[in-house]
Amino acid sequence: MPLLLFRLNRVVSWPGFLFLLLGLVVMGCQSDAKNKRLPQVEYISVTDDLGRKLKIPRYPKRIMALAPSTTEMLFAVCDESQIIARTQNCDYPEQVKEKPVVNNYPMDYETLVKLKPDIIFTVHGITPPEVAARIQELGIPVYFQTFEKVTDIFDRLRDIGRLVHRDAYALYYSDSLQKQLKTIVRQKKRPAYKPKVLAITWNDPIYVYGRNTIFTDKLHLIGAENAVTEVMAQPFPALTREYILKINPDVIIGGSFGKMDSTFFKQYPELKRVTAYQTRQIYEATDDLMSRPSPRVVESVRELQSFLKF
Repeated sequence: MPLLLFRLNRVVSWPGFLFLLLGLVVMGCQSDAKNKRLPQVEYISVTDDLGRKLKIPRYPKRIMALAPSTTEMLFAVCDESQIIARTQNCDYPEQVKEKPVVNNYPMDYETLVKLKPDIIFTVHGITPPEVAARIQELGIPVYFQTFEKVTDIFDRLRDIGRLVHRDAYALYYSDSLQKQLKTIVRQKKRPAYKPKVLAITWNDPIYVYGRNTIFTDKLHLIGAENAVTEVMAQPFPALTREYILKINPDVIIGGSFGKMDSTFFKQYPELKRVTAYQTRQIYEATDDLMSRPSPRVVESVRELQSFLKF
């Protein structure tokens, strides 16, 4: 060491040597600090509801959904700071409107990459498979959820809680919803028989809620049944006027009686022969409650129950 100092002293002055030594120490500290600030992200393997294998961060900090119903779930379970964006159709709860918008029809890949979510949640049937594949090519995992029954909503809330480490919040919230639902079902007197309910989503052609939708399970809970008797290929099939006359629904959901009378039944006057029209059992449901498998499912069941006047 004395020899080294002697040689360095011959090349640089003693003050210059001290300055050089100090610089090397600072550079070393900065390198150590940089390494500490950039820890390695740990990944885990998970399987979504479609059986797809995904790798996601063990502790995801930046999450979003591409379906309004799932965005509602995220706000019910997650810390709001974890939710980094919404789609143009996500409008509930009110605070969601403060989040940046990522258009999903068509998919805004550029904004998605800028936001860098750790994981995206969506619903089967909402996000096309080719869109999900493209997103995953960009290094962002897409987790699909499926819904067939009302209880699936409670299970999916708990799934989200598990993946984002909010298990306790998700369990408490889902249990609370289940208790509310049971109370509603117990307190309301059920009809003497199961009324047949037809829910129309579009007039021309006539698209309806098929039997293989969560709507059917909601009706079962309140003692009614879907007027569509067969499970068809599409969850929201197009029906002929002849088929509707055949099933003869007791209740129709699609708009108020006055609105339906001046539009739907004016277009299809022969359908005025169905029981629902003859007894004026035609109602307008809240679209978001009907169409979204969200935590507001209790409100949806309560609303449907209020339509049964039998």
